[in-house]
Amino acid sequence: MGGVNKLFASLRAKPLLAWSVDACQRCDLVGQIILVLNDKDLARGQRLKKERNWSKVGLCPGGPRRQDSVREGLRQLRHCDWVMIHDGARPFLTRDLIEDGLKTVDEFGATVAALPIKDTIKLASSRNLIRETLQRDRLWATQTPQIFNFDIITRAYESLTTEVTDDAAAVERLGYKVHLYLGDHRNMKVTTPEDLALARVIARKWKQKD
Repeated sequence: MGGVNKLFASLRAKPLLAWSVDACQRCDLVGQIILVLNDKDLARGQRLKKERNWSKVGLCPGGPRRQDSVREGLRQLRHCDWVMIHDGARPFLTRDLIEDGLKTVDEFGATVAALPIKDTIKLASSRNLIRETLQRDRLWATQTPQIFNFDIITRAYESLTTEVTDDAAAVERLGYKVHLYLGDHRNMKVTTPEDLALARVIARKWKQKD
């Protein structure tokens, strides 16, 4: 992002991070929100909390890796049955994504928003030679939210000794099955300036309350 903190990049006159936090703040299905930020961004997060009247929000510093930050966030939670972990760089969180995820996790104990892959995926060697064409109808691209039983996700992160790229992987290492539920094509992750440009196109058409 050229040195810009994407979480505080402007998206239709408010920080990108505020989109998903606002969605959780106004959703009656969400009881607590823990916002995990770098040490240097905590004061900025506190100001944003005050400006936007985020009554459900608590803040804590993260760690050097994503999994360390999630672990710190989990330690701040009290008296909850389910934990929804969402990436602040995905601004277009909807009530439907939250509601559908909670319905699914109530049945299965662990669930992840995901979309079926449309492209043909090739497994390559270290020399970029195709080794295998993967069966597309069984491939999904995961998103967040990823939602879990509180005890399961807590034990998964407290016992984790290797690096994982998402929360589902941590739970899988405990031997639990993680169910996929249908995500949303608009639920994109902002990683590059090109992603932010696309997010601004989506934001102009966004129907939810600011």
